[in-house]
Amino acid sequence: MGSQVLTSNSEAAIWARLMQARKDELSSEAAEFLLSIDFGEADRERMLYLAERSEAGTLTRDEQAEFDGYLHVGNLLAVMQSKARLTLKGKRAGRPHA
Repeated sequence: MGSQVLTSNSEAAIWARLMQARKDELSSEAAEFLLSIDFGEADRERMLYLAERSEAGTLTRDEQAEFDGYLHVGNLLAVMQSKARLTLKGKRAGRPHA
């Protein structure tokens, strides 16, 4: 999907390292907030449209840049939400995750 390749220096990988390196744990409130963030219906429809055009190989240069932007933001959100889930899981188990 798209032209983005997840490498050790992709934006998502860099953010993942930043989140893992952080010594202070997220608060439960911050973790819950991160987990509540999601794309709206219009954005989901646009991503699906762009994904279909990408698979067909018919994206324009501007559409490719837009699609890459959605992929970058989606990957960043996934990294942050993963950290949030680990934080909440650790609190429920009685041990903090950093």
